[in-house]
Amino acid sequence: MADRPPRTAPDLTTDEGRISFNRILNDRLPTKRAIAQGLLRNESGEILLCELTYKSDWDLPGGVVDPLESPASCVVREIEEELAIGVDPGALLAVNWLPPYRGWDDAVLFLFDLGVVPERVATRARLLRREIRAVHWVPSDEVAAHVAPYTAEMLRLVLDGTGGTAYLENSEPPRRH
Repeated sequence: MADRPPRTAPDLTTDEGRISFNRILNDRLPTKRAIAQGLLRNESGEILLCELTYKSDWDLPGGVVDPLESPASCVVREIEEELAIGVDPGALLAVNWLPPYRGWDDAVLFLFDLGVVPERVATRARLLRREIRAVHWVPSDEVAAHVAPYTAEMLRLVLDGTGGTAYLENSEPPRRH
């Protein structure tokens, strides 16, 4: 077996060296799944939930952030693709770290305020049938009966909050250590 020349560390004093070092880190550091969802309400205060084809829990509109895509861009793209509804993300309501759940690894969920729209927006939605079975306007006090427990708790905290962005871990404020 021929001797290999020793690896040399990238020269961090040059742009090329720093970029090379960043590539090494990108290849070795863990990645985390990111999810972007939106809170869309009608004039009555009901929340839009999606009845999904691939799981029993209903969910807020949105989806998984693609590589190199921002969470805000993701929520716009996903809602356009899955519901044919154009949205403008408003305030970031919550950043919620989610532990592993039903076979998924942990993730970070970004919840955006999508504002108030007329009720007819849901009836005019063109659903991506391979993912969305139906959409429903649900009163906030009935949401927990339809969504995963972490979604119900996150919405409860966001809707009961005093404003600002909530940082949550498994839909709870982080505990002091």
